[in-house]
Amino acid sequence: MKTVHDFNVKMTTGEEKSLRDFSGKALLIVNTASKCGLTPQFKGLQELYDQFADQGLEILGFPCDQFNNQEFANIDETMQFCQMNYGVTFPMFAKIDVNGDNADPLFKFLKEEKKGVLSKNIKWNFTKFLVDQNGHVVERYAPTTEPSQIEKDIEKLLA
Repeated sequence: MKTVHDFNVKMTTGEEKSLRDFSGKALLIVNTASKCGLTPQFKGLQELYDQFADQGLEILGFPCDQFNNQEFANIDETMQFCQMNYGVTFPMFAKIDVNGDNADPLFKFLKEEKKGVLSKNIKWNFTKFLVDQNGHVVERYAPTTEPSQIEKDIEKLLA
């Protein structure tokens, strides 16, 4: 059975990284955007990371420009923005598509595992997927779900 750990993703440097490197950790995988009304969620995501990283949580951010072009063209600008404005220290990866023909294979898998309310497509920036330590997708959260609302689910996974 396929899991999140079977995928490779591109780092901001262009190098490939195996998600198998995160085996044994709970993951919160998020498609992000730097110029979106929901961008302040970076603060809440960083707070979750600060609170739970030592207990085995990794947050993986994937910048996406598919929704009203709300991401910088240059990944270095994205990284600088996230670090300067929100103190982001969790891993961020190369910019990707989450829907359509060019959707990243990881996000195709995530959408198949946990469909949205109306369809499997991702509606907007900051859709979140919670993944257990074995790489199984356990929950999908709407873009408007604040990171603090996910805290209890994370605690259960880490218990």
